[in-house]
Amino acid sequence: MDTQEFQKSITEELNIIKNRVRNLIGNRHWGEEGKYKEAILKNVLRKFLPQNISVGTGFIVNTNRQEDISKQIDIIIYDNSYPVLFSEGDFIITTTKNVKGIVEVKSSIGSGNNTFRSVIQQFDETIESIKNSIGNRKLFLGIFSFEFNRDINSDIIEDVLHQSSKKVNHISLGKDYFIRKFKSQDANRLEPPVISCNNDFYNIYEITNLSFSYAISNLIDIVCGGLNDRYWFSFPIQGTKEVYKIKTICL
Repeated sequence: MDTQEFQKSITEELNIIKNRVRNLIGNRHWGEEGKYKEAILKNVLRKFLPQNISVGTGFIVNTNRQEDISKQIDIIIYDNSYPVLFSEGDFIITTTKNVKGIVEVKSSIGSGNNTFRSVIQQFDETIESIKNSIGNRKLFLGIFSFEFNRDINSDIIEDVLHQSSKKVNHISLGKDYFIRKFKSQDANRLEPPVISCNNDFYNIYEITNLSFSYAISNLIDIVCGGLNDRYWFSFPIQGTKEVYKIKTICL
């Protein structure tokens, strides 16, 4: 099996559908571009998630303080074996009890309103009302951008992440750049180990045509409680992706 090419085909699938829609609507409806990219990503996620896990959009109510309701969330990954408060199509309102993941989808991160800083700040604001209810429970908390301005260098990323709530744990910047947050205890299990950090840290990777699939595989790994029996399939870089690390950001 050529698992790496299979995972790269996920990126190709996302880009093909994205471009297919763009070819039809041109630049006349850019306001809708984010919505159809959310739909594209949702459909891809549904292909890989088990039947008890659903993909929707909507609001999350703080289990401990019912008056605290999140801003509308692009993608909510949730366990459908536990009842939601409201459901209509893929729109849901639920509590944090059955939430497995939260994803913010961006068409592009670059200049203008969608700078890396503003996207991180927006994500922090979205989950602010529910983060205390989540506690230490492991969730996928990710930002997925189909494209990004390559002027966003690692120094800018480090500066922004240091000033954020540090809740986001996975970021896909276009098809080539992937950022993941690690706990301090993970430092020694990486190869080579991270010896420069005593606290939690982010690693930035350049993994050509694999950023999308690595974000999706990490989402599935967290949501499903581990992918030990198919790790070789979900994370196909031979040996370790650590050789593609650009920078470690100590928190």
